[in-house]
Amino acid sequence: MHKDSLGPDGKRVYTLKKVTEDGRVTKSAHPARFSPDDKYSRHRVTLKKRYGLLLTQQVDKEAAKL
Repeated sequence: MHKDSLGPDGKRVYTLKKVTEDGRVTKSAHPARFSPDDKYSRHRVTLKKRYGLLLTQQVDKEAAKL
């Protein structure tokens, strides 16, 4: 995983190390996949309801076999 820290000139320095030479801990260079402040979840749920893609709208495969 790529890590980054700020160099002496204030620019990002990318590395694969967890700790820099001067002892500072690096952080992940990639953003988190999930944000608790999800602004668009309401819209995704609305679209899934509209097109029947919610799990509650799916046909149960085992019940369909009976």
